[in-house]
Amino acid sequence: MAGPHRRGSDSSRRNRSRRRRALRAVVGLSVVALLVPLAACGSDEEEGATTLRVLAAASLTDALEEAGAVYEREHEGTELTFSFAGSQELAAQIRQGAPADVVATADTTTMAGLRAQTGPATVIAKNRLTIVVAPGNPERVRGLDDLGRDDLKVVLAAPEVPAGRYAAEVLQKRGVEVHPVSEEPNVRAVLGKVGLGEADAGVVYVTDAASNDKVATVPVPEESNAVAVYPAAVLNESEHAAAARDFIAWLRAAPGQRVLRAAGFQAP
Repeated sequence: MAGPHRRGSDSSRRNRSRRRRALRAVVGLSVVALLVPLAACGSDEEEGATTLRVLAAASLTDALEEAGAVYEREHEGTELTFSFAGSQELAAQIRQGAPADVVATADTTTMAGLRAQTGPATVIAKNRLTIVVAPGNPERVRGLDDLGRDDLKVVLAAPEVPAGRYAAEVLQKRGVEVHPVSEEPNVRAVLGKVGLGEADAGVVYVTDAASNDKVATVPVPEESNAVAVYPAAVLNESEHAAAARDFIAWLRAAPGQRVLRAAGFQAP
């Protein structure tokens, strides 16, 4: 009886030993499999792969998306991600701790309010206002004075939005009192209302009007117009401050200016 029992014990031990060796082999392969992607991530960092997060005024949407594509082609290893909104919304996001590397607003007032969160600001472009109406101008809007008509549905950007402040400045200078049917959170929303026929007229930037074929324009005379200034700055919390400064410098230099000018913006 004792003999068979000993042989069974030896056989069990050999089986357990084989299972342990197999388990160690599987664990070893699993560790290798886990380390390979980590090594790949490390090599990407060593190669300098960088993602810059840019918060920008809504009126910069088309121009910066185009500029971003050009910049990425010229700067291999750098990717740009954009978030567009009214400048006042961007400021609120930054104060609430939204992660970003660059902020570009449509006025110096909003940027000045972010002085504690950013480095020095650089003006990258300027803009002007225009009146937008439905194609064919069915309501016969001829200029700023007509925006005060009772029979006209006018939409403006809200007073806290740069485009709204600029419009208020222009209308006050002209002595025109407007009662808008709505006040929008950004200039693109104003453009959309007129383009969809929900308003007869609105005041937007020249660049916004140029990007939409669903509206026509009525010029604002140069002597009555306002100059919209677009500053950009690196956020203090940026993880890629040097790359962020390079991008702003590129926007200010000839390559970036070509894109911005093509979109209708004026030189800084």
